[in-house]
Order: sequence, then structure tokens, then C-alpha cells
Amino acid sequence: MDLIAELEAEQIASLGKTIPDFKAGDTIRVGYKVTEGTRTRVQNFEGVCISRKNGHGVAGSFTVRKISFGEGVERIFPLYSTNIEHIEVVRRGRVRRAKLYYLRSRRGKSARIAEDVNYKVLKGDGKKPVQGSST
Repeated sequence: MDLIAELEAEQIASLGKTIPDFKAGDTIRVGYKVTEGTRTRVQNFEGVCISRKNGHGVAGSFTVRKISFGEGVERIFPLYSTNIEHIEVVRRGRVRRAKLYYLRSRRGKSARIAEDVNYKVLKGDGKKPVQGSST
């Protein structure tokens, strides 16, 4: 392993987060910490993951799209952000693309994604262990 990969693995291990195995097309619920004044609460953002960038590394991010009051809303989350409390996979989608940007121009039934009922879980419990950790 080269030096950059080792440093990145150390940083991921120090965060101590487990990221579930999800890809584009999956419907996920992201619990994001929102600070309002002096109070902090967790706000859930549930939608379809339309892209993942930079894989599983520290610099990784993912885009989630949902329809809110008839308007499409997209939000980009850093994968290892300290403001993310949890990521939960609600349902698996069966898609043939890595980036689902075409959903931006679709409405109604044509924007639906078929559910993947034959999904194989990687590590038994659905959570992928963080690279470099001992679990």
C-alpha cells in the first residue's frame, strides 16, 4: 500500500464510522445534524442516491435527490462528515448506470426505480466495515 492510501486509512479509522454498502439507485435516509441557534437536532433527508464520487475514501461524497412539495431537491453529502449521524438504506434499486442524472428530467412513473430483491449483502449485517479498522 502506498503512503497516501495508508494515511487515508488512518484518518478513516480515527473517525470510527461505519458506512453501509449503498450505490446509485438505492433509497437512503441520511440523518444530518442541523444547528439552530444553540440547539442541535437531527434532520432526516430521505431520497434516491443518484451518484457517488471518489469511492470509499475520505474525500468521497454522494448526492441524494428527493421530491419535496412537487419540486426536486438535491443535496450533496461528504461521506465521512462529522455532521452525518447515520446513513440507513431504505430499499435497494436495480439500475444499470453509476450516475442517475437523467432522473432530473423525469417526472412521475418514468422516474421510478425498480427494487432489487436479489441483492447480496457483503458482510452479513448490511454494513460495510470501514477500511483500515479492525472490525
